[in-house]
Amino acid sequence: MSVYRQVYATWKADPVAFWEEAAKGIDWIKKADRVFNPDSGIYGRWFDGATCNTCWNCVDRHVKAGDGNRVAIVHDSPVTGQVNSLTYAELLEHVNALAYVLRGMGVKRGDRVIIYMPMVTEALVAMLATARLGAIHSVVFGGFAAAELATRIVDAEPKVIVSASCGIEPTHLVDYKKLLDEAIEIAGGETPKCLILQRERQRCSLIPLRDFDYLDEVGAALDVKAYVACVPVAATDPLYILYTSGTTGQPKGVVRDNGGHMVALKWSMENHYGVAPGDVFWAASDVGWVVGHSYICYGPLLHGCTTVLYEGKPVGTPDAGAFWRVIDDHRVNALFTAPTAFRAIRKQDPDGKLIGRYDLSTFRTLFLAGERSDASTIRWAEEKLGCPVIDHWWQTETGWAMSGNPVGLGALPVKYGSPGLPMPGYDIQVLDDDGRTVPPGDLGNIVVKLPLPPSGTPTLWNAEARFRKAYLEDFPGYYATSDAGFMDEDGYIFIMARTDDVINVAGHRLSTGQMEEIITAHPDIAEAAVVGRTDETKGQLPLGFYVMNDNATSDPEEIERELVKSVRETIGAVASFRTVVPVSRLPKTRSGKILRATMQKIAEDADYKLPAAIEDPAVLDEIKTALKARGLL
Repeated sequence: MSVYRQVYATWKADPVAFWEEAAKGIDWIKKADRVFNPDSGIYGRWFDGATCNTCWNCVDRHVKAGDGNRVAIVHDSPVTGQVNSLTYAELLEHVNALAYVLRGMGVKRGDRVIIYMPMVTEALVAMLATARLGAIHSVVFGGFAAAELATRIVDAEPKVIVSASCGIEPTHLVDYKKLLDEAIEIAGGETPKCLILQRERQRCSLIPLRDFDYLDEVGAALDVKAYVACVPVAATDPLYILYTSGTTGQPKGVVRDNGGHMVALKWSMENHYGVAPGDVFWAASDVGWVVGHSYICYGPLLHGCTTVLYEGKPVGTPDAGAFWRVIDDHRVNALFTAPTAFRAIRKQDPDGKLIGRYDLSTFRTLFLAGERSDASTIRWAEEKLGCPVIDHWWQTETGWAMSGNPVGLGALPVKYGSPGLPMPGYDIQVLDDDGRTVPPGDLGNIVVKLPLPPSGTPTLWNAEARFRKAYLEDFPGYYATSDAGFMDEDGYIFIMARTDDVINVAGHRLSTGQMEEIITAHPDIAEAAVVGRTDETKGQLPLGFYVMNDNATSDPEEIERELVKSVRETIGAVASFRTVVPVSRLPKTRSGKILRATMQKIAEDADYKLPAAIEDPAVLDEIKTALKARGLL
């Protein structure tokens, strides 16, 4: 029996008491003067007056409690063929050593440290060491080019940058050091010191007086058993800045505080993800994205779990059985990944034959988020894995799930296409463009009544006016998610599209997400995307793209007829859905988000900026070629 509705009602009746109780899971140096202060910050602040340290709560307290021999981090790297681990006691030694080095380089409370690293253990150590000093880290995704890194250097003004000589991809190396040098030159201004992890696959030269060898410096600190006490910070002080990917313009520096962040993530590990201290939790993401922050690093370590740090891909390292191998080798209990990863696995192994090669007896739950989870992918995963598949929805700005199916509170019935119900802390509503509540089932703007719960971003770094404009002004009293969807009569949320992806066909607002759901329901199709294309008569017309499963044999012309018929029968003639184009792959960011806005610009033969986070720019030419072949360009 689920207790979700009772817990949600308890939160709604007294939010302050609810989060005060949750805060008992955190070690505080000083407890809050006010659990919530409505007069602090833009919309109020959580745990005002409290002091704490996030690194202490992630590392020291577990060692102090006698759990130092528990494995904290497993680094699994199929691209190097190496697997390494650190216990909590060993992690504490490495974090102390790096904190000692950073302090020697001038880092103190409130300073910024940029971390531009591949998926290596040292990236997590750098996050924790920065937090230990009361400084603020900004992890920059390793796939970003020099110009994107430079914008973050200019905005964050780091005292130190922690980086590596290279990143290792299945087919090539990424020259991090070259990109870093170019970014520092582009940024200009005061040159930060750099701490460089030399990787054996490709070493780099170091610039005297600016660059320092990570292994030499940290190794020397380990030799003398360096110890740095955790620096107390205000609960409302920033823990990190995480810049949005920059695919839609100038990156926004989302600020995460220390106290509320810890409370929310600790609560979510037990109540949402249903894991216990000592369990093995794997978030197959990247440390450069919010999932990597919340559920590779902080959430599992706050909860005393073992976290898996995976330097590989869902396919290609070496095959579509890679995830099952990791689950088997490390006895993973819960996996959190993007639906895109499962679409890639399903495309290459649609019958799930590789699953049977591995022992998945410890595996309990699969969690999906990051892109809309289509029903066909969830059903496939349920059938092949034989475990609950839980969709949930959240954003960089919130830091944890806004809606979901809380396993720890007793799972609720799954509704395909829905990422569940609002989590405690989130009063989610659906409004029309004039701010009026729409009836259940009607498409509208999804918003959250203020205040955001603990861990919600309080502002953007050095950009308070931009924060207000981007999130708060369109619907006064609410946080605008920029997602469109609806809520059904049972309270389940359905995210249908970004508000920019809702298209207007002859005055009818239609969801591209619903059309994508219909397309991917076809048994031969792995994934799909629908964009709006300008039409002189109807304003916009939907244009579909699809990728077939590797073992599919259907004729594309027959598939197109079937898809047009399915959309017409499900949505109606009003959708005016007439064209769907086969492609070998869809353009995506490295985190798996489909670049629909760029696809729309290509379809309209408009100018576009190459998205900074794109996984492979060559796919954009493939989209153009496919459209030209159909006479659409």
